[in-house]
Amino acid sequence: MRIILASKSPRRRELLSLLNLDFTVMSEEVDETIDQSLPIESEIKRLSLEKAKAVASKAGENSIIISADTAVVLGDRVFGKPKDRAAAVGMLRALSGKTHKVITGVTVLSGAGSDTRAAVTEVTFKELNDAEINAYIDTGDPFDKAGAYALQGISCVFVSGIKGDHFNVYGLPVSLLADMLRGFGVRILDY
Repeated sequence: MRIILASKSPRRRELLSLLNLDFTVMSEEVDETIDQSLPIESEIKRLSLEKAKAVASKAGENSIIISADTAVVLGDRVFGKPKDRAAAVGMLRALSGKTHKVITGVTVLSGAGSDTRAAVTEVTFKELNDAEINAYIDTGDPFDKAGAYALQGISCVFVSGIKGDHFNVYGLPVSLLADMLRGFGVRILDY
């Protein structure tokens, strides 16, 4: 079986590499619009499944597709990637001093079926002042990150606590994924 990561994310590639799997990368564009009238966890799982299906249509029969979609959620607000400086400032101010959730939907799909699950991690930010927010935005880092931050970057200084799988905050909950892959006959550490 050929394993395919359905993602453009270099971070997801890095994380999947931790599992010592031989895999290739393919991605297809899908509409990532979230229906905010529906439960966010269900929507994130739906997007993950749609990404897997889009790649599966071109991947061939002997493939296992892995896909993921991640959202930053504070209360009932879903934070995507900021479109401009004002949006990044608004997101970071909203997250300042609060605990939010990072939800990642993960799908493993093959000809034998599919499995889609979600991982939820709580992240707490310290209180941020305008100088910190503006200095961070000046780095250019927040503009391709959901919630305007990345745990693996300089914005890690904003995080005062994490409850749950920290790899989930990077965009791929590897422990959950390893359990899911076992159901498709892919063994990590041969157990």
